[in-house]
Amino acid sequence: MVSHSVWIVGSSRSGKTARLVEQFCNWVKSEKQYHELFYTKKQGRKKAGHIPEFLYLKQTEPGVLVLAANDDNRRELGDIIVTSTLGKYPVRAKTPLGFFQDEVILFWPLLINSLNLKAQFPVRLRPETEQELATKLWRSQLDEEILRLAGVNESRMVRRILDLLQLAAYSGIPCEDIAQILARGLGENTTTLEPEFLASLLLDWRNWCLERGLLTYGIITELYSQHLLSDRNYQQHLAKRYQAVLADDVDDYPSVARLLFELLLDQGAAGAFSYNPDGAVRLGLGADPNYLEGLAGRCRVEILTGPPPESLGEQLTKQMVELVTEPMVLLSLPKTVHSIETTSRAQLLRQTAEEIANAIQSQQVEAEEVAIIAPGLDAIARYTLVEILVKQNIQVQSLNDQRPLISSPIIRALLTMLALVYPGLGRLVDRDAVAEMLVVLSRKQQIPENSSLLTPNSLSADIDPVRAGLIADYCFLPHPDRPNLLPVSAFERWDRIGYAATTAYNQILEWLEQQRSQQELRLIPSPISLLDRAIQRFLWNGSNLPYEQLAALRELLETAQHYWEIDTRLRQIAPVETTPHTTIIEFIQLLRRGTITANPYPVRPIGGVRKAVTLATIFQYRSSRRSHRWHFWLDAGSPLWAKGGAATLFGAPFFLQDRLGEPWTAEDEKLAEEQRLRRILADLLSRVSERVYLCHSDLAVNGQEQLGPLLPLVNACVTHSVI
Repeated sequence: MVSHSVWIVGSSRSGKTARLVEQFCNWVKSEKQYHELFYTKKQGRKKAGHIPEFLYLKQTEPGVLVLAANDDNRRELGDIIVTSTLGKYPVRAKTPLGFFQDEVILFWPLLINSLNLKAQFPVRLRPETEQELATKLWRSQLDEEILRLAGVNESRMVRRILDLLQLAAYSGIPCEDIAQILARGLGENTTTLEPEFLASLLLDWRNWCLERGLLTYGIITELYSQHLLSDRNYQQHLAKRYQAVLADDVDDYPSVARLLFELLLDQGAAGAFSYNPDGAVRLGLGADPNYLEGLAGRCRVEILTGPPPESLGEQLTKQMVELVTEPMVLLSLPKTVHSIETTSRAQLLRQTAEEIANAIQSQQVEAEEVAIIAPGLDAIARYTLVEILVKQNIQVQSLNDQRPLISSPIIRALLTMLALVYPGLGRLVDRDAVAEMLVVLSRKQQIPENSSLLTPNSLSADIDPVRAGLIADYCFLPHPDRPNLLPVSAFERWDRIGYAATTAYNQILEWLEQQRSQQELRLIPSPISLLDRAIQRFLWNGSNLPYEQLAALRELLETAQHYWEIDTRLRQIAPVETTPHTTIIEFIQLLRRGTITANPYPVRPIGGVRKAVTLATIFQYRSSRRSHRWHFWLDAGSPLWAKGGAATLFGAPFFLQDRLGEPWTAEDEKLAEEQRLRRILADLLSRVSERVYLCHSDLAVNGQEQLGPLLPLVNACVTHSVI
């Protein structure tokens, strides 16, 4: 096995990932290395492909740990390595956080012994459930006066406090030291956020979760860094399981990852790491690129050349950065940079979409070669762009478009159905909700062969909105405990409803009565079963549902299953004197707050590249590591460009290893924004090969004048404007 490790430095699209794969192939190229890494003396044969995780403790031959910054990159990197090696070698591809989670669960018995925990299988909390439970635990301590002085609502305050635990865990700081770090960092600017108070809340929360076997991302990371990594038994198992580690884009990893890498290197494992100076997409969200860069001292450093010749990075980066940092410099940008300038944002959205449509229809560029990138995408912008382009038969792919589940009509219809079956939920349903439910549950799917995933499929409802409104007005009987639907004959002019609508309504009514009867006899195991029955009966119907609907339904069922699993665990630990229907009420209210989104898999198409325009925020686009021929930088005058399209977590700078606990001044913030903007420009320009459009409106959506940091770029290419 090669004894030294490699540190690969390069800008975006400079070939870092390909070099990582090449390094891995070199490690196993010779027959001697092949036997050292992938054979056991006892068996004398290969183990092929991916190894089930429960066998890792028993395996005697070491494998390779492959890490990537996010889940999409992980799948792609794992596929490339498996393809390059014909799937013959034991490779485990994970994100850093995914690896920590798997290790904590895998070695949970060890943690039970060392921490004297209750012997129960751990359950991971989703972020929305984490926030709800923490809110309940802290509600008595976060009174109105504290929230008023802090200037945030209860939800934001709870999220801010929970983020501190996660940031500390990523940094390798134990929960007990958070107060000390915050006291130094906040100084006299503590207001009501007293460090000792925040730390006490987090300690109570962590201990409360561990007593019940509940794991959050922050608790998982702290358990791994503070307890597993320092445990000799775990270190021995780790050395046996991995003889090599490949980590791509380590500039987006938390500092805890370096502790793992150094432990593996100390135990003789070989390492290959790629680092992008223009990356650091997750800086402010838990990543610590400067600390990870210190790992280069233990490796042989390889510096790759700049972006590929076909990108605009080498040609434009220096000019654009100079214009942004020194606005008084009189420079004009080349003809590869165009601008679209309007007065209002509504005009800008329409003009941008029309420019894209004209270019695609005139065959200057293909749809899949165009990307629209914005610092933030509100619902109006997303809807307008999609609507205009789809009308021109141009499909749009929104990267990681996580809309609240409650925004889906089928989800709202199913929640209304729950309120009509279970008692005590009458205050959660009204006439409008009933009318919408009747329309959704009476739909018939008609999907043409050439239908698109992003456009609504042809749907016909036996009960149209007008008839549904009439039925809800005359047949819905509100009641706080037992809301009910009356027979259609309760409407004097029920003949106006029509045969098809009457038949469909009677079928829905009959089904609801059956479910009520079974619920009273306790023949419905849980609300999850009722949701599944309704989906099978009214929505699935043996047909192919649209992609968005499938994603929403899957996320609803997964969320419900998780919610009732947590509720069952909590009732086992500390029984509460509430009815089971209280849980349903809280579940519906949680969804209505919009905190749960649909994040379906697979998130990439099967087969070839989808012929669609890419729509993304800066953060989403940079995280996806994509590239296109044409870029449209939307809202080029927005001040949010300096923020990178993602909000920095409260207290994030205090937990960076090179400045632990140091106060964060206005000068620090200004310098950080300048550096972030340089990285954004360098990164995006490396990902575009032919043309950049700066799309600017004088006024923002709220009517304020846009004077963001990219405005000098717009002014420098005014001669190429599309008026």
